[in-house]
Amino acid sequence: MESKVGMAENILGSMSAAIICVDHELKLRFINQSAEALLEVSGTRCCGRTISEFLLNTGELESVIYDALQTGQPYTRRRAQLDLPTGNTITVDYAITPISENEWPQLLVELYPLDRYLRIDRDEVLRDHQEITRQMIRGLAHEIKNPLGGIRGSAQLLARELDDPSQREYTDIIIGETDRLTALVDRLLGPRNAPKRVSTNIHELLERVCRLIELEADGKVKIKRDYDPSIPEINIDKELMLQAFLNVARNAMQCLGETPDACICIVTRTERQFTIGAKRYRTVVTVDIIDNGPGIPDTLKDHLFYPMISGRPDGTGLGLSLAQSIIHRHEGLIEVESEPGKTDFTIIIPLEQPQ
Repeated sequence: MESKVGMAENILGSMSAAIICVDHELKLRFINQSAEALLEVSGTRCCGRTISEFLLNTGELESVIYDALQTGQPYTRRRAQLDLPTGNTITVDYAITPISENEWPQLLVELYPLDRYLRIDRDEVLRDHQEITRQMIRGLAHEIKNPLGGIRGSAQLLARELDDPSQREYTDIIIGETDRLTALVDRLLGPRNAPKRVSTNIHELLERVCRLIELEADGKVKIKRDYDPSIPEINIDKELMLQAFLNVARNAMQCLGETPDACICIVTRTERQFTIGAKRYRTVVTVDIIDNGPGIPDTLKDHLFYPMISGRPDGTGLGLSLAQSIIHRHEGLIEVESEPGKTDFTIIIPLEQPQ
């Protein structure tokens, strides 16, 4: 018959919650598969090592563990950040429960990852704000375009009544400026027709983007590709998505400025069981457009996709807003992480219908 210890380890090992067990010296005695995946470590390599050897910022965690060892009381912490040796950072809730085995106490540490739920909440708030912004822009565009049409029509009628050709220069200016403002309003509104989806090779589309950026950069920016060739064709509007990818890549190129060894890297991957909004998709395609520029100022990060927001003096603030609108029309998502030396725009497009 299986021993109680072996049975307990089998039960803990099969749980979806990430669980580790440490002894009084903070050495790892047990780790289940969920914890290995969460912490990005190998259990066979980490067992017998202290937690500070496979986690980087363990000061707070070690302090809580020592308190639990001394008092024999369970502890919990909310939204703690753990730095992994791989360079990733995760946000977790954790619970520490003292357990007794022979003469030395041990601790059971349960880790509950929050990054996915925090991202879902953040995306929901962002989508709500963007929908409100879109409604405001639609209403404002309607109020602007009606008088613009009247101004343009009046200028055309006035031009017909003028005998002096030199005076028509002024009506031409009025007509040209009203056309420019009308085009600006149309760009603010974004595409109005439903996407015309066709089966598309995502990498052929990205290669078009790379060639255009290489021509515009005139050799000043290096383009790196890191493609997953196993990604199947995806049903998207080719021209709209080309515009979205190009807007993001062009924004990266323009932000590089005088950056030494300026580089843009484009990475494609697939992810499984991914939630966008309230829908969970079996498989999504991710496209990361990464540059090594100065990064996005903190003052812009929360408003980056709003219309008319730009970090460049000559920027219109419409490129990223339009890209986001196109991606949302494909039930997708665009996210950004930025720090000096690395800015990563991640575009996520469902490969299949939601479950």
